[in-house]
Amino acid sequence: MKESVETEGATVLVVDDEQAIADLYSTWLQTAHDVRTAHSGSKALQLVDESVDVVFLDRQMPEMSGDEVLDSIAEQGIDPAVVMVTAVDPDFDIVEMPFDDYLTKPVSREDLLDTVSEMLVRTTYDDQVREYFAVASKKATLETQKTTPQLEASDEYQTVSRRFEDLRETADATAAEIDDFEAVFQQFPGGGRSSS
Repeated sequence: MKESVETEGATVLVVDDEQAIADLYSTWLQTAHDVRTAHSGSKALQLVDESVDVVFLDRQMPEMSGDEVLDSIAEQGIDPAVVMVTAVDPDFDIVEMPFDDYLTKPVSREDLLDTVSEMLVRTTYDDQVREYFAVASKKATLETQKTTPQLEASDEYQTVSRRFEDLRETADATAAEIDDFEAVFQQFPGGGRSSS
């Protein structure tokens, strides 16, 4: 894991078929980041490459949906952090989708900038910890949108809950190992740091 994370100057791709919304998001993000803007799924696929750090992807677009764009990005082997942005309340189908976070419109400037920073921090973690955060986001999203009986009746929700618990145990064990390592490290003279 990297010790510090540069949260300024990321390359961000904003994808929304509503031009006014895409341009507004881009304007907000340009204060701190290099921004590319696409008004369609096909244009998004032309603009996404290895240099893109974060993608804000509208889920509901004509011709090519955000879901299809998401699948195409995954098939290309490109691995930016992907944040689905939509006015549509999420359903249980989000469990199987390979995104990192989910924002429901309306979205504020602070939401966007904070999300970019969070996604950049997550990219410093290994794949299992990144998956833990993505699963936690899906679980929390469903819990805010669905009733308890709906959650209890959903196989998808049960699956994501079990995966969350499995990943949390691993993440807790990893954190404990790091804490143990740091505790041992601190026992060395000067806390393990060179005094020169």
